[in-house]
Amino acid sequence: MVLLDAHVHLDAYGSEIDAVFDEIVRHQILTIAVASDLSSWQNTLGLASRCALVIPAFGIHPARAAAFKGQFDELLPCLDNCGMIGEIGLDYHWVTERSGYPTQRRILEFFLEQAANRSLIVNLHTKGAEQDILSALEGSGIRKSIVHWYSGPPDLVEPLLEQGAYFTFGCELAFSSHIRQLLSLVPDNRILTETDNPAGYEWLTGETGMPRHLHAVVSELARLRGSATEEMSRQVWSNFLDLVQGNAAMQTALRRIGVPES
Repeated sequence: MVLLDAHVHLDAYGSEIDAVFDEIVRHQILTIAVASDLSSWQNTLGLASRCALVIPAFGIHPARAAAFKGQFDELLPCLDNCGMIGEIGLDYHWVTERSGYPTQRRILEFFLEQAANRSLIVNLHTKGAEQDILSALEGSGIRKSIVHWYSGPPDLVEPLLEQGAYFTFGCELAFSSHIRQLLSLVPDNRILTETDNPAGYEWLTGETGMPRHLHAVVSELARLRGSATEEMSRQVWSNFLDLVQGNAAMQTALRRIGVPES
């Protein structure tokens, strides 16, 4: 059975990377490797070439937005080679320098426009900017997206669902009652899994996040939903297939790496 890790920063690993690839293959984890900027994209693209189960995604993380001094035209070739756009979005929480917020918004608008024009799925960071993300999606024409590690207001979950959002859940499920409350608002058919490795698990436990930690996420989801672990894995995979149905870039990527589509 194929597992799904919908949000990983492969380029953030150091000497552990060979072990990471070993675990991805051993545990059969389809891995969406997101990029944070142009340099990160080049590293991610190279790493993705080493493992058939890795699909690279290109984006500029909102925390890197202020450092981008180039022109949007130079980003276009990157979008020709990615299976998904991400990590993109807005951050008004961890990024405290408010003067950079307009740049974040301009970059987000660029990527959403490109995603709509190219029919690419977006992998979204929303921390502290959830309402602005919702407003941007409403005006974008995008009808399917991944909202990564949502921790915002519960009352925005339903409007995001109405915009076609799928929500990832990760290791914080075991630590946060707020995250568990948010899970209770998301229907079974919109749940995806992620680790945000390597930093996500490390942020909570002090231990570097590895692909194997995805099993604990699936187990916790199953426990909270009152289902068997294998049943939850099948549900998540079915959700992912629904998300990418009809999406040429992702369907091509799945066929290329031989991942089962049912």
